[in-house]
Amino acid sequence: MPQLYGIQVLRALAALMVAVHHVQADAGFLAARAGTSFTPSHALPWTAGVDLFFVISGFIMVHSSAGLFDRQGGARLFIARRIARIVPLYWAATTLFLAVLLASPALLNSGAPSLQQIAASYLFWPMSNAAGELQPVYSLGWTLNYEMLFYALFGAALLAPGRLVVPLVCVALAGLVGAQALAGPLPLPFGFWGQPIVLEFAAGMAVGLLRQNGLRLDGRLRWLMATVGIALFVIASGDGWAQTSWGAVALRGPAALLLVTAAACGRNVTAPSALVRSLAVLGDASYALYLVHPFAMRALREVFARLAPSATGLFIVLALVAAVLAALAVYHWFERPMTRVLRRALRA
Repeated sequence: MPQLYGIQVLRALAALMVAVHHVQADAGFLAARAGTSFTPSHALPWTAGVDLFFVISGFIMVHSSAGLFDRQGGARLFIARRIARIVPLYWAATTLFLAVLLASPALLNSGAPSLQQIAASYLFWPMSNAAGELQPVYSLGWTLNYEMLFYALFGAALLAPGRLVVPLVCVALAGLVGAQALAGPLPLPFGFWGQPIVLEFAAGMAVGLLRQNGLRLDGRLRWLMATVGIALFVIASGDGWAQTSWGAVALRGPAALLLVTAAACGRNVTAPSALVRSLAVLGDASYALYLVHPFAMRALREVFARLAPSATGLFIVLALVAAVLAALAVYHWFERPMTRVLRRALRA
């Protein structure tokens, strides 16, 4: 299967957007420590990297799993591959977070979780913490709780005839959102699963079907779509309604959809530029970047807090570099080898 460089670039940019959001929060902490001011950039809605991830995820599940449609044992293979891909690194990140929390609670500004919350986190099960927030022990895992719901629905749908897989998943997702909207708030976990952001998985699957059915867009149209997508992100950044659950899907969702469609439905690139190749490498490590960047940034923040708390600009640059380097190292020396080991163990 040829590499889709556009999708790889978007994966890298999505993870970097989330990292920029968090590094600015750490820079604000340093500025407060130094008694200076720090104004974060709102050029883009940085947390919309998650919207990009969800649309990309929907696309990739259709694109990469097409060979499992109408295949005996396809559902088992799909679930096994998803477990091998997602579980090792997330469990490692959660375990590391718990270890740091036990060693230095003040470093993470987090209270001790209950045993039930710890178990729920490892099982990708939505559960409120002591503060009433619907977050796992390692808070970034909230997105993976949605991903695992999507994988479970997709895997179950693979038991049906191939032509019904995507419609069945779309109906299930829409049913959850509709029930939450019309009869909510629903009890957990359905109230969590019924948030409108899950519709972005359906949007991504639609793009996957379009590409699978031969859609290839002209280069100028793709650039136009990407420009409109970025413009919608800019609008969403300054719009208060876009920060609500439905507003995010109405503005950030279509922006992500346009960008993913533009990236996915072009002709295959055989000689990408050095910049595209570099971003594609980071795209491979985007899951690692998403999960490990807070550790790299928080460690560097502690150094700056002692030596140069007012140097927020330098901190931001070095923290992003440290996060990227840490992600590449984790991807090459932990994530990829562990995925291979687990796939062999699960015969996937």
